[in-house]
Amino acid sequence: MTDLRLGVLGFGLRGPLALTAHRPGRGSRVTVLAEHDPLLREAAAARIPGVRTVDDHREVVHDPDVDAVLVLTPDHTHADLACEALRAGKPVFVEKPLDITIERCDAVLRTAFETGTRLYVGHNMRHMPVIRLMRDLVRGGAVGTVKTVWVRHFVGFGGDWYFKDWHAERRFTTGLLLQKGAHDIDVLHWLAGGCTRQVQALGDLMVYGDNPHRRAPGEPRTDDWYTENGHWPPHTQRALNPVIDVEDVSLVNLRLDNGVLAAYQQCHFTPDYWRNYTAIGDAGRLENFGDGPGAVVKVWNGHRSGYRARPDAEYPVPETGEDAGHGGADPLLIDEFLRFVREGGRTDTSPVAARMAVAAGFRATESLRDGGTAREVPAADPELLAYFERGQTPGKA
Repeated sequence: MTDLRLGVLGFGLRGPLALTAHRPGRGSRVTVLAEHDPLLREAAAARIPGVRTVDDHREVVHDPDVDAVLVLTPDHTHADLACEALRAGKPVFVEKPLDITIERCDAVLRTAFETGTRLYVGHNMRHMPVIRLMRDLVRGGAVGTVKTVWVRHFVGFGGDWYFKDWHAERRFTTGLLLQKGAHDIDVLHWLAGGCTRQVQALGDLMVYGDNPHRRAPGEPRTDDWYTENGHWPPHTQRALNPVIDVEDVSLVNLRLDNGVLAAYQQCHFTPDYWRNYTAIGDAGRLENFGDGPGAVVKVWNGHRSGYRARPDAEYPVPETGEDAGHGGADPLLIDEFLRFVREGGRTDTSPVAARMAVAAGFRATESLRDGGTAREVPAADPELLAYFERGQTPGKA
């Protein structure tokens, strides 16, 4: 099998995904990478053998020797870069979120439809073992028909990852409820079997807004901006982004188009870092305890009782055998993208679902900044929905 020649845009926080995609002799290799930061270009050249690095994305998008493009740049640039690559006839991988507004997401979907070029969105959590296990249990009837889903996201490294660079600014993210929450909202939709129709949210900047230790405008981020065990408790954070105008706590209520009611909570100053999902149906409840290696999913569905730590069934989260990001999900994500580029067809990730996750997060952010008023979430264009549901092929479903 001839290697697909991949072009990459960006080598920042999701730069490791380019390393995962570089598999010379095993189906794909990264041949050219564009990055405006010279230090990151140097890092890419050192870590990806044989790659050519450039500072202009157009040298990647319009390179005739590039078979497909990975967009790994900051969120607010996704739509413009993806649309340019799609128009150039290059299958595109776009890191989540698809973009930071509903309109920009719709522009990407419309461009993919009009050009017929294949579009893939990197919602890697659909490949995480814990998520797939819960999805399989739900589909297998472990809790009956799902009626409500609750999600709590404890972001232990929030002050490191999200308040020291562009993530802290609305103009680049809309807000962390969208940027970080797009993952969880997509999973919530997947488990519930529907998409959000109405949202109501509250949120605030409760901790990091009071921290006076900011970098000066234009001052580069410090080399030790993130450490595995440092910067705790949150008030010890230093060199935060000069501008912080996104919330560090958010609470969302959601009504889905299939009647499911859901709740999502996100906090960026917890001591632990993991996601907790609970799905309750008309015949039971399941919940994950941990979301990585050693985690379990517990199911209570045998009888009524008071509190009992021992469930009716307990399922260990499968090991992936490969430690390469997000519990081994990133290699599986790249596997699916490469297969899609070569063969087309349906995929576990969904551009329309990615759009709906952004739409829910965007409208929820509007709600929390307007005192918690309810917001309607617009559905995707039926023509686009049909196109993507049939695996991005022309004609009727």
